[in-house]
Formats: sequence, structure tokens, C-alpha cells
Amino acid sequence: MQLFDNTEIAFSLKSDSELERAYFLFKLIQSQPMVRIGTAVTNFALKAHLPVEGLIRSTVFDHFCGGVTEEDCMANIDKMYQENVYSVLDYSVEGKQTEEQFDFAMKKTLKSLDFAKEKKSIPFVVFKPTGVGRFALYQKITEKEALTDEEKSEWLRVVNRYYAICDKAKAYDVPILIDAEESWMQDAADNLVEELMEKYNKEKAIVFNTLQMYRHDRMEYLKELHQRAHQKDYHIGLKIVRGAYMEKELSRAEEKGYPSTICVDKQATDDNYNEAIHYLMEHKKMALFAGTHNEESSYELMELAKQHKIAPEDKRLWFGQLYGMSDHISFNLAKQGYNTAKYVPFGPVRDVMPYLIRRAEENTSVAGQTSRELNLIKQERKRRKL
Repeated sequence: MQLFDNTEIAFSLKSDSELERAYFLFKLIQSQPMVRIGTAVTNFALKAHLPVEGLIRSTVFDHFCGGVTEEDCMANIDKMYQENVYSVLDYSVEGKQTEEQFDFAMKKTLKSLDFAKEKKSIPFVVFKPTGVGRFALYQKITEKEALTDEEKSEWLRVVNRYYAICDKAKAYDVPILIDAEESWMQDAADNLVEELMEKYNKEKAIVFNTLQMYRHDRMEYLKELHQRAHQKDYHIGLKIVRGAYMEKELSRAEEKGYPSTICVDKQATDDNYNEAIHYLMEHKKMALFAGTHNEESSYELMELAKQHKIAPEDKRLWFGQLYGMSDHISFNLAKQGYNTAKYVPFGPVRDVMPYLIRRAEENTSVAGQTSRELNLIKQERKRRKL
């Protein structure tokens, strides 16, 4: 039996009713029309302030999110930690626009750092660039447009939020993951994160950027980053993922008539991803957080770790999956002693809905992902009946 086929280990924490809920949800997600209808109905119900939060909470929210607050997540985090699966607290509120909201997201991230400092079960903290700054501002900087004086001070506040977070991360010795977003705002974030790496990653990787490998230009960026880091003598921390905004990227490129940044097909993305993990494992002064729901890439990385004599418990190598997904990868890797972490989203139900909707849409567009989840759940149901 292949390592990731062991459903007894994969679903050891799920009660029978939680397993049934997972079956129901993935069955629903498998159908694109159902996801579209569900999304429209949910958005309408929330906007109209219909009393649907309880229903959302007991189904999709509780499956894909750890809770409403940090404290709320702790029961799930502790449970996973007993199985050697770590957690990354992720305040998953998206699409905010005001300075107050950005300050609040920064405070949330700082609070997560306080939490992580005390808890062995939480080795990383994460935030999104647009959690602490306006999308349009990142975009303007990426597109090299001149900023007004007002925008210059606004950007300074964004930069200060990053520094406040990374200062605390460094002081606490808790690495910080910074997510990647759409390509037309990403350069502004990349440049800032690089500046932070140079400052905070002198001894080891504390600040991690994220590369979405469905972008065909990311390998080139990785090699250039490596050269700059080598010249300035600092460590690189990277989370490597396939990417989360594919539909958006493709439709914008088509609409605006520019060549898309996305790889030509799924195979090219997989090759790009694997090339990145090879590169990171082959060079010194690099730490890798491999965010992947792909079994082949996970096997490949285990093989690379063996080749390069990197022990499963070496803190320069982590495997990461999203809470509520790919438990067959997370729990089986952890059982083998590999550093494995779940991204645990949290936040008020209505504020986390954009995140959940994106997850559902992403799952319908990743061929094979949902059917694999469903088959494993079916297998486990059968095993339990026997």
C-alpha cells in the first residue's frame, strides 16, 4: 500500500458524523453548477442578513476553518498536535479596504505571534499582503505608477505594519509566512518582503515569501533572488505553492489582452513546482515550506530530503496542507516523522466566506483533487463498517 492510501491514519481524528459531513461537502464541491448556485445563494443570504450563519458554521465553516477566534481554534489544534500535525493560524478575512481594518489585521497577526510563542503546536504565523494594505495601492506600485503624497504616506503605513510584524517574529523566533496574491499586485509585495528577508534572515529564515508556481516566471525570479541573497549574505525562506487565483489570472489576461503569466497547462505547472523544490533543496541557506496537495510532489520531496541528507525533523523543511483537505497527506507524513502543518483559517463566519468560496471554486477547477478526497472518504467509511 502506498503511504498516502492509509485512510485509518488519515481520518483518525474524524468522528463518523464528521466523516459523513466531509463526504457530503466534497460531493457538493465536485459539481461546478452546485458550487455556483451555492455561492450565489450564500452571498445573497449574508447580504440580506438572513439567519444562515448557524447553518454555514455547522457545515462548510467547521470543515474548512478552525474556529471564529484563536482561542476557538485551540481544541482542533491540540487534537492535531497529538498526532504530530502542527498548525499555522491564518486570520482569513479578505477584501478589506480601510486603515482601521488593516490595523486590526496587523493586531490579529501580532496576537497570533503571542499565541505561537507559547505553543509548540504553532510553529508559524501567516498574513496576506492585502490584509494589511489596499490592493489598488500594491497594484499602482507594481505597475510603476507615480504615487500621490497621500498614497506615499499610506504606503509607509503598510511598510510599517510589515516591519512591526517581522520585528516581533524575529524577537520571538517564530517564522512568518507571507502569502502571495494576484500577479498584477505581487511585485510591490515581493520587493518589500525581500527587504525584510535581508534584515531579518541573517542567521536563519524567519521571513518567508510565497511563490505561486503556476506562474511561468517564478523560477527565473527564484534564481535571481538567490543571487541577491548570496551577495548580501542572508537566508531565503519560501513557501512554494501551485497557486490560488488561476481563473482570475486567466480571465484578466484575456480581458486586457496581455500574455497570461500562467503556465500553458497542468503538467507545466507541476514541472515548475518540482523544479522549484529541487532548487531549494540543492542550495544552502534556504528553508522550504512546501504547500502542496499533490501526492507526486510530496513523494518527490521526501526523496530529495533523503538524497540531500535532510532529516524529516529538520526545521528547514516543512510540508503544509489546508485544514479540511488532504488529510491523507498530512497525517501520513506526520506519522513518518516529517514536519507537517495545517493552515488553520479563522475569523467571523461572514468575513471568512470569501475565503471559503475561493476554496470551493479552486477545488472544482483542480481536476482529480475532489474525486481523490471522495474516494478516500468512501474507502474509510467502508473500512469502518467492516
